[in-house]
Amino acid sequence: MSGAGEGEAEDISTVDKYQGLQIAPNPDGTITRLAKFPESPPTSDPKLPTPVLSKDIPINESKNTWVRIYLPRHALDHSSSSKLPLVVFYHGGGFILCSAASTIFHDYCVSFATDVPVIIASVEYRLAPEHRLPAAYEDATESLHWIKTTPDDWLRDQADLSNTFLMGISAGGNIAYHAALHAHVDRLHPLKIHGLILQQPFFSGTQRSGSELRLANNPTFPLSWSDLMWDLSLPIGASRDHEYCNPTVGDGCKKLDRMAVGWRVLVTGWDGDPLIDRQIEVAKMLEENGVHVVCHFAEGGYHGVDIMDASKAKALFVVVKNFIFSQSDS
Repeated sequence: MSGAGEGEAEDISTVDKYQGLQIAPNPDGTITRLAKFPESPPTSDPKLPTPVLSKDIPINESKNTWVRIYLPRHALDHSSSSKLPLVVFYHGGGFILCSAASTIFHDYCVSFATDVPVIIASVEYRLAPEHRLPAAYEDATESLHWIKTTPDDWLRDQADLSNTFLMGISAGGNIAYHAALHAHVDRLHPLKIHGLILQQPFFSGTQRSGSELRLANNPTFPLSWSDLMWDLSLPIGASRDHEYCNPTVGDGCKKLDRMAVGWRVLVTGWDGDPLIDRQIEVAKMLEENGVHVVCHFAEGGYHGVDIMDASKAKALFVVVKNFIFSQSDS
């Protein structure tokens, strides 16, 4: 399990971690997920009154991984000859919860595809602790190789694979970051990644940050939940200073040269999120290593507010739209 580091304040959160996450540990190291998150089916029939069509396609049946593709209805208008950018999306849930079919992420992708607009490939990856990291990273990179070769007509005919972005929220932001490091970009043609969109990405470390201490008992995302998610997700015996969790220590910086020259990275966060100091640290590390970073840190929000509050989501979509459709930030 993830251990404490020197100078770390333990047990500073008083929120019951297992009860709060609605999970129960099993003797074999798995967990029972007591909460059943609502799920939404895809809507692929163009006759139905929906602004965005969606469908599920298997990626690796042996791993039960798949992708849900979102296509704005207007992309089927034959009078439009231009293809839309592709966003490969990784959902949140602390590596241990939720699905690409979870209603909260399905609705978010529908709104995102409508407002920006883009085509989205939302990836279903394996969850921890049944499949600890780097399993989710492996599934993320496998999804990119699947996209480049799939004969799917929506992606082939409507998506501009040469204008692709990797995006994720919370743990999904962490996955997008590591997928970028692990993907062999020279082997992805015709898929070309232009950048990353890290929405409140999930990072931590053994030494507590200021925001973690200040918001240890935050009702939306207390520190005990964060710690438990890392305990259940990291390789057995790894601490929170493992490169998967804390890319600012050890050899994490040395791997940034794997990111293609010319990529841009958007990092977003809110001051009411215990993770915000980590997000700022990662953005600073990227900048110091020559990566073009665009930061959007705002006041008044909390962890996950972008998917819980429709007005916050729409405001973020404007930021993301400007990031995707501009070659340089103004």
